[in-house]
Amino acid sequence: MSTSQLPTAPAAEIGVIGGSGFYSFLDDIEEVQVDTPFGPPSDPIAIGELAGRRVAFVPRHGRDHRFPPHRIPYRANLWALRSLGVRQVLAPSAVGSLTPDHGPGTLAVPDQLVDRTYGRSQTFYDEGAAVHVSFSDPYCPTGRQTAVGAARTAGWSPVDGGTLVVIEGPRFSTRAESLWYASQGWTLVGMTGHPEAVLARELALCYTPLCLVTDLDAGIEEGEGVTMDEVLRVFAENVGRLRDLVADVVKSLPSDRTCPCPQVLDGIDLPLTLP
Repeated sequence: MSTSQLPTAPAAEIGVIGGSGFYSFLDDIEEVQVDTPFGPPSDPIAIGELAGRRVAFVPRHGRDHRFPPHRIPYRANLWALRSLGVRQVLAPSAVGSLTPDHGPGTLAVPDQLVDRTYGRSQTFYDEGAAVHVSFSDPYCPTGRQTAVGAARTAGWSPVDGGTLVVIEGPRFSTRAESLWYASQGWTLVGMTGHPEAVLARELALCYTPLCLVTDLDAGIEEGEGVTMDEVLRVFAENVGRLRDLVADVVKSLPSDRTCPCPQVLDGIDLPLTLP
Protein backbone atom coordinates (compact mmCIF):
# COMPACT_ATOMS: atom_id res chain seq x y z
CA MET A 1 0.00 0.00 0.00
CA SER A 2 1.32 3.42 -0.92
CA THR A 3 0.24 6.98 -0.25
CA SER A 4 0.14 9.67 -2.90
CA GLN A 5 -1.38 13.05 -3.69
CA LEU A 6 -4.53 13.56 -5.73
CA PRO A 7 -4.09 12.07 -9.23
CA THR A 8 -4.58 14.20 -12.34
CA ALA A 9 -6.93 11.68 -14.00
CA PRO A 10 -10.06 10.00 -12.59
CA ALA A 11 -8.94 7.27 -10.22
CA ALA A 12 -12.23 5.55 -9.37
CA GLU A 13 -15.79 5.38 -10.67
CA ILE A 14 -17.59 4.06 -7.60
CA GLY A 15 -17.30 5.23 -4.00
CA VAL A 16 -18.08 3.36 -0.80
CA ILE A 17 -18.59 5.20 2.49
CA GLY A 18 -18.50 2.63 5.28
CA GLY A 19 -17.38 1.79 8.76
CA SER A 20 -15.98 -1.10 10.74
CA GLY A 21 -15.44 -4.23 8.68
CA PHE A 22 -14.83 -2.36 5.42
CA TYR A 23 -11.28 -1.17 6.03
CA SER A 24 -9.61 -3.97 4.07
CA PHE A 25 -12.09 -5.12 1.43
CA LEU A 26 -10.27 -3.70 -1.62
CA ASP A 27 -7.37 -5.27 -3.52
CA ASP A 28 -4.11 -3.49 -4.44
CA ILE A 29 -4.89 -0.44 -2.32
CA GLU A 30 -3.35 2.97 -2.87
CA GLU A 31 -4.07 5.69 -0.34
CA VAL A 32 -4.65 9.18 -1.71
CA GLN A 33 -4.51 12.44 0.22
CA VAL A 34 -7.24 14.77 -1.01
CA ASP A 35 -7.45 18.43 -0.04
CA THR A 36 -10.92 19.97 -0.28
CA PRO A 37 -12.35 23.47 0.27
CA PHE A 38 -14.13 21.93 3.27
CA GLY A 39 -11.11 20.51 5.04
CA PRO A 40 -9.70 16.98 4.95
CA PRO A 41 -11.94 13.91 4.67
CA SER A 42 -12.28 11.44 7.52
CA ASP A 43 -9.05 9.75 6.42
CA PRO A 44 -6.94 9.34 3.27
CA ILE A 45 -9.05 7.75 0.52
CA ALA A 46 -8.24 4.10 -0.22
CA ILE A 47 -8.46 3.26 -3.93
CA GLY A 48 -8.36 -0.29 -5.22
CA GLU A 49 -10.02 -3.03 -7.24
CA LEU A 50 -13.33 -4.65 -6.36
CA ALA A 51 -15.31 -6.91 -8.66
CA GLY A 52 -13.31 -5.63 -11.63
CA ARG A 53 -14.11 -1.97 -10.92
CA ARG A 54 -12.05 0.88 -9.54
CA VAL A 55 -13.46 1.80 -6.14
CA ALA A 56 -12.64 4.57 -3.67
CA PHE A 57 -13.34 3.92 0.00
CA VAL A 58 -13.88 6.48 2.76
CA PRO A 59 -13.98 5.28 6.39
CA ARG A 60 -16.95 7.37 7.52
CA HIS A 61 -15.87 7.71 11.15
CA GLY A 62 -12.14 7.53 10.46
CA ARG A 63 -10.19 4.31 10.81
CA ASP A 64 -9.81 4.87 14.54
CA HIS A 65 -13.52 5.74 14.82
CA ARG A 66 -12.65 9.20 16.11
CA PHE A 67 -15.56 11.05 14.47
CA PRO A 68 -18.96 10.73 16.17
CA PRO A 69 -21.93 11.03 13.80
CA HIS A 70 -22.43 14.76 14.32
CA ARG A 71 -18.73 15.52 13.73
CA ILE A 72 -18.09 13.51 10.55
CA PRO A 73 -16.65 15.77 7.80
CA TYR A 74 -19.46 14.89 5.42
CA ARG A 75 -18.77 17.69 2.93
CA ALA A 76 -15.09 16.86 2.65
CA ASN A 77 -15.83 13.14 2.20
CA LEU A 78 -18.25 13.65 -0.70
CA TRP A 79 -16.14 16.37 -2.33
CA ALA A 80 -13.06 14.16 -2.16
CA LEU A 81 -14.88 11.27 -3.81
CA ARG A 82 -16.06 13.42 -6.70
CA SER A 83 -12.53 14.82 -7.05
CA LEU A 84 -11.33 11.28 -7.67
CA GLY A 85 -13.83 10.66 -10.46
CA VAL A 86 -16.50 8.91 -8.39
CA ARG A 87 -20.04 9.35 -9.68
CA GLN A 88 -21.86 6.53 -7.88
CA VAL A 89 -21.78 6.09 -4.09
CA LEU A 90 -22.78 3.11 -1.96
CA ALA A 91 -23.39 3.80 1.72
CA PRO A 92 -23.58 0.74 4.00
CA SER A 93 -24.51 1.56 7.59
CA ALA A 94 -25.96 0.14 10.79
CA VAL A 95 -29.49 1.26 11.65
CA GLY A 96 -32.20 0.58 14.19
CA SER A 97 -35.63 -0.73 13.24
CA LEU A 98 -38.85 1.07 14.08
CA THR A 99 -41.00 -1.97 13.37
CA PRO A 100 -40.87 -5.55 14.71
CA ASP A 101 -41.20 -6.70 11.09
CA HIS A 102 -37.57 -5.76 10.45
CA GLY A 103 -35.54 -7.57 13.10
CA PRO A 104 -31.77 -7.61 13.62
CA GLY A 105 -29.93 -8.88 10.56
CA THR A 106 -32.47 -7.42 8.11
CA LEU A 107 -31.12 -5.62 5.06
CA ALA A 108 -33.17 -2.58 4.03
CA VAL A 109 -32.82 -0.28 1.04
CA PRO A 110 -35.01 2.70 1.95
CA ASP A 111 -36.52 5.04 -0.61
CA GLN A 112 -37.27 8.00 1.68
CA LEU A 113 -35.46 10.04 4.33
CA VAL A 114 -36.50 12.30 7.21
CA ASP A 115 -33.95 14.71 8.70
CA ARG A 116 -34.08 15.15 12.48
CA THR A 117 -30.50 16.41 12.81
CA TYR A 118 -29.42 19.91 13.76
CA GLY A 119 -26.21 21.89 13.60
CA ARG A 120 -24.64 19.88 10.78
CA SER A 121 -23.28 21.57 7.65
CA GLN A 122 -25.62 20.14 5.03
CA THR A 123 -24.94 22.10 1.86
CA PHE A 124 -22.02 23.07 -0.34
CA TYR A 125 -23.91 26.19 -1.43
CA ASP A 126 -24.14 28.31 1.71
CA GLU A 127 -22.78 31.51 0.15
CA GLY A 128 -22.50 33.21 -3.24
CA ALA A 129 -25.90 32.13 -4.58
CA ALA A 130 -29.09 30.41 -3.52
CA VAL A 131 -29.01 26.87 -4.90
CA HIS A 132 -32.06 24.65 -4.49
CA VAL A 133 -31.74 21.03 -5.61
CA SER A 134 -34.55 18.52 -6.08
CA PHE A 135 -34.64 16.06 -3.18
CA SER A 136 -38.16 14.63 -3.31
CA ASP A 137 -36.67 11.21 -4.01
CA PRO A 138 -33.38 11.26 -2.09
CA TYR A 139 -31.80 8.08 -3.45
CA CYS A 140 -30.69 6.96 -6.90
CA PRO A 141 -33.46 4.78 -8.40
CA THR A 142 -30.99 2.76 -10.46
CA GLY A 143 -28.70 2.21 -7.48
CA ARG A 144 -31.63 1.09 -5.33
CA GLN A 145 -32.92 -1.31 -7.99
CA THR A 146 -29.43 -2.73 -8.48
CA ALA A 147 -28.89 -3.18 -4.74
CA VAL A 148 -32.23 -4.91 -4.15
CA GLY A 149 -31.66 -7.24 -7.10
CA ALA A 150 -28.13 -8.11 -6.02
CA ALA A 151 -29.31 -8.78 -2.47
CA ARG A 152 -32.03 -11.16 -3.63
CA THR A 153 -29.60 -13.01 -5.87
CA ALA A 154 -27.23 -13.36 -2.89
CA GLY A 155 -29.93 -14.93 -0.73
CA TRP A 156 -31.03 -11.94 1.31
CA SER A 157 -34.70 -11.06 1.72
CA PRO A 158 -34.20 -7.30 1.44
CA VAL A 159 -36.76 -4.71 2.46
CA ASP A 160 -37.36 -2.70 -0.71
CA GLY A 161 -38.37 0.79 0.42
CA GLY A 162 -39.22 2.47 3.69
CA THR A 163 -38.24 5.67 5.44
CA LEU A 164 -34.97 6.28 7.25
CA VAL A 165 -35.18 8.95 9.94
CA VAL A 166 -31.75 10.38 10.75
CA ILE A 167 -31.23 11.65 14.29
CA GLU A 168 -28.45 13.86 15.59
CA GLY A 169 -26.84 11.39 17.99
CA PRO A 170 -24.53 10.34 19.38
CA ARG A 171 -27.10 9.22 21.96
CA PHE A 172 -29.78 6.69 21.08
CA SER A 173 -33.49 7.60 21.09
CA THR A 174 -35.74 7.68 24.11
CA ARG A 175 -38.71 5.29 24.11
CA ALA A 176 -41.04 8.23 23.50
CA GLU A 177 -39.02 9.37 20.49
CA SER A 178 -38.97 5.85 19.03
CA LEU A 179 -42.73 5.54 19.42
CA TRP A 180 -43.23 8.94 17.80
CA TYR A 181 -41.04 8.02 14.81
CA ALA A 182 -42.86 4.71 14.39
CA SER A 183 -46.27 6.41 14.62
CA GLN A 184 -45.31 8.52 11.58
CA GLY A 185 -44.85 5.37 9.54
CA TRP A 186 -41.06 5.66 9.47
CA THR A 187 -39.31 2.29 9.49
CA LEU A 188 -35.59 2.83 10.18
CA VAL A 189 -33.53 5.12 12.38
CA GLY A 190 -29.85 6.02 11.98
CA MET A 191 -27.33 8.79 12.61
CA THR A 192 -25.26 9.16 9.42
CA GLY A 193 -27.61 9.04 6.41
CA HIS A 194 -28.01 12.81 6.47
CA PRO A 195 -26.41 15.02 5.26
CA GLU A 196 -24.58 12.37 3.20
CA ALA A 197 -27.49 11.86 0.84
CA VAL A 198 -28.25 15.52 0.17
CA LEU A 199 -24.56 16.39 -0.26
CA ALA A 200 -24.26 13.62 -2.84
CA ARG A 201 -27.28 15.07 -4.63
CA GLU A 202 -25.73 18.55 -4.60
CA LEU A 203 -22.72 17.10 -6.40
CA ALA A 204 -24.94 15.25 -8.92
CA LEU A 205 -23.78 11.89 -7.58
CA CYS A 206 -25.83 8.71 -7.37
CA TYR A 207 -26.26 7.69 -3.73
CA THR A 208 -27.59 4.32 -2.56
CA PRO A 209 -28.03 3.35 1.11
CA LEU A 210 -27.51 -0.25 2.29
CA CYS A 211 -28.97 -0.38 5.79
CA LEU A 212 -28.25 -3.31 8.09
CA VAL A 213 -30.66 -3.51 11.02
CA THR A 214 -28.76 -4.16 14.25
CA ASP A 215 -31.51 -3.62 16.82
CA LEU A 216 -35.14 -2.81 17.51
CA ASP A 217 -35.27 0.78 18.70
CA ALA A 218 -36.02 1.57 22.33
CA GLY A 219 -39.77 2.13 22.05
CA ILE A 220 -40.42 -0.92 19.88
CA GLU A 221 -39.72 -3.57 22.52
CA GLU A 222 -39.47 -3.85 26.28
CA GLY A 223 -36.08 -4.16 27.94
CA GLU A 224 -33.09 -1.95 28.56
CA GLY A 225 -33.20 -0.23 25.19
CA VAL A 226 -30.49 -0.05 22.56
CA THR A 227 -26.89 -0.54 23.67
CA MET A 228 -23.66 -0.03 21.76
CA ASP A 229 -22.58 -3.58 22.57
CA GLU A 230 -25.69 -4.94 20.89
CA VAL A 231 -25.21 -2.83 17.79
CA LEU A 232 -21.55 -3.84 17.41
CA ARG A 233 -22.29 -7.52 18.01
CA VAL A 234 -25.02 -7.78 15.37
CA PHE A 235 -23.04 -5.73 12.89
CA ALA A 236 -19.97 -7.94 13.39
CA GLU A 237 -22.10 -11.05 12.83
CA ASN A 238 -23.31 -9.73 9.47
CA VAL A 239 -20.51 -7.52 8.17
CA GLY A 240 -18.89 -10.27 6.08
CA ARG A 241 -22.13 -10.89 4.25
CA LEU A 242 -22.71 -7.15 3.85
CA ARG A 243 -19.20 -6.72 2.46
CA ASP A 244 -19.89 -9.45 -0.12
CA LEU A 245 -23.12 -7.70 -1.06
CA VAL A 246 -21.28 -4.42 -1.64
CA ALA A 247 -18.99 -6.26 -4.06
CA ASP A 248 -22.01 -7.71 -5.86
CA VAL A 249 -23.62 -4.30 -6.17
CA VAL A 250 -20.37 -2.74 -7.40
CA LYS A 251 -20.15 -5.42 -10.08
CA SER A 252 -23.76 -4.87 -11.15
CA LEU A 253 -23.94 -1.08 -11.22
CA PRO A 254 -24.24 0.22 -14.81
CA SER A 255 -21.27 2.18 -16.09
CA ASP A 256 -23.56 4.61 -17.95
CA ARG A 257 -25.83 6.66 -15.71
CA THR A 258 -29.29 6.97 -17.22
CA CYS A 259 -30.95 7.93 -13.91
CA PRO A 260 -31.98 11.53 -13.10
CA CYS A 261 -29.00 12.11 -10.78
CA PRO A 262 -26.49 13.47 -13.36
CA GLN A 263 -28.95 16.14 -14.53
CA VAL A 264 -30.01 17.47 -11.12
CA LEU A 265 -27.85 20.61 -11.42
CA ASP A 266 -28.70 21.38 -15.05
CA GLY A 267 -29.68 25.01 -15.55
CA ILE A 268 -28.49 26.08 -12.08
CA ASP A 269 -25.87 28.82 -11.82
CA LEU A 270 -23.50 27.39 -9.23
CA PRO A 271 -21.41 29.68 -7.00
CA LEU A 272 -18.42 27.33 -7.15
CA THR A 273 -16.74 25.03 -9.64
CA LEU A 274 -17.26 21.33 -9.03
CA PRO A 275 -14.28 19.01 -9.23
